[in-house]
Amino acid sequence: MATDASGSEAETADAYAELVERFERINGVQGAAGVLGWDQQVMMPEGGTPARSKQLSVLSSLSHELLTDDRTAELLDEVESTDLDAEGEALVREARREFERANAVPTELVEEISETSTEALGAWEQARAEDDFEQFAPYLEELVELKREYAEHIDPDRDAYEVLFEDYEPCLPLSQAEDVLETLKETLVPMIDEIRQSDADVTTDAFDGEFPADGQEDLSRDVLSTLGYDWDRGRLDPSSHPFTSGNVYDCRVTTRYDESDPLGGLMATVHEFGHAFYNLGLPEEHFGTPLGESRDLSVHESQSRLWENHVGRSPAFWELVTPKFAERFDTDATAREAYESANQVYEDNLIRVEADELTYHLHIVIRFEIEKALISGELDVEDVPEVWNDKYEEYLGLRPETDANGCLQDIHWSHGNFGYFPTYSLGSVLASQLFNAAEDDIGNVYGAVREGDFEALQEWLRENVHEHGSRYETNELVREATGEDFTADYFVDYVTTKYGDLYDLEESV
Repeated sequence: MATDASGSEAETADAYAELVERFERINGVQGAAGVLGWDQQVMMPEGGTPARSKQLSVLSSLSHELLTDDRTAELLDEVESTDLDAEGEALVREARREFERANAVPTELVEEISETSTEALGAWEQARAEDDFEQFAPYLEELVELKREYAEHIDPDRDAYEVLFEDYEPCLPLSQAEDVLETLKETLVPMIDEIRQSDADVTTDAFDGEFPADGQEDLSRDVLSTLGYDWDRGRLDPSSHPFTSGNVYDCRVTTRYDESDPLGGLMATVHEFGHAFYNLGLPEEHFGTPLGESRDLSVHESQSRLWENHVGRSPAFWELVTPKFAERFDTDATAREAYESANQVYEDNLIRVEADELTYHLHIVIRFEIEKALISGELDVEDVPEVWNDKYEEYLGLRPETDANGCLQDIHWSHGNFGYFPTYSLGSVLASQLFNAAEDDIGNVYGAVREGDFEALQEWLRENVHEHGSRYETNELVREATGEDFTADYFVDYVTTKYGDLYDLEESV
């Protein structure tokens, strides 16, 4: 019996090792596709799209075939029938989720989505440059249809948008995301109205003027170094839409520069640093396995929004960074003036990535409502520009004059990423909760920020978020890190206090 048990244990260990090796191979293929995707947006010549479309399609189908192979199912069944430690159970849980979703979708559909989205990216870039939605509309229409079909294969009995949302946030129900968005609307709409009626003397012009792109790039590199970006494992490049791409060994950030708006480029850089710092802090010992992956997009976005908003828009940060501006540009703004300008609530901003901290979430709500209606069939693609403009007028009191500043401003739909947008607001809410917990544990975080010392905050995030990888599902990770359930209360308290002070608002807001 002992021999049999020992043999059985050895077989189980072999099966587990084979399962891990299989997912490491899958991760390798996906990582190669990620590098090609980064290259397409940063380095590839304009004429390279047809070849890149085929290359990415092959890698997408190869990854899908490896994941959905019969041997993957056999290995999962074998290891799930045995006793595993906590890490093993978590790895198998994540592997099973990936397998079941992928196994439900035909390889041919995966290839078609990949090829169409690669072509759609080029069409979106041209349509945006030429302010012509009609150039992009056929690709968007095709992607909507393909993603409906994709969702139908995964679960024909549930709402298609709910299924798609799980690609980006599999551990939180869509109903929880909708509750958060509703809380934000109820909190922010009256707050923004009162801010617009306020006669508080808030500086808004600290960043007026011309700021050459090369100076902005130099500033971004300086700030990244100050924050602790590991240049041995990363790089900074310009792109049409800021993004981060990579893993624990190689994580690259991009930003964009507008010579009349240095704040937009700098805040995008700090935001992307948060994403990269998370990736670079994942457990190296689990690299290539599901356990070594980040905990999906809500948590990922919490890291970027924590660094962008709680650090990058704080008075302490501007005391640190304002001299860096003065070194490079013709500006004499004080740290307080820079802080106020960086946190002003805009009356006329149409661009999500340049939005202030409050109206940002109404930008998200608009996208959420439109893409949900697209997937359900309640909205036709041809009507997107008009509905987009109507919603901007309703929620923000603005009406875009161009599609480039309207429904063509985001890259997400060209990738077929329907269900992605809610994670931005979920991440902002979680960032407040995590930062509050970090302050409770560390003490005077902003005193350290003022001195350019980010070590204690970085260590707290590494220990409580990054090093866990995907061991915990989202709600459990939040409880482990903060001792409480995921809640919007800390975000509401944070913005109420911060903007109440800035704009002399009533305490009842």
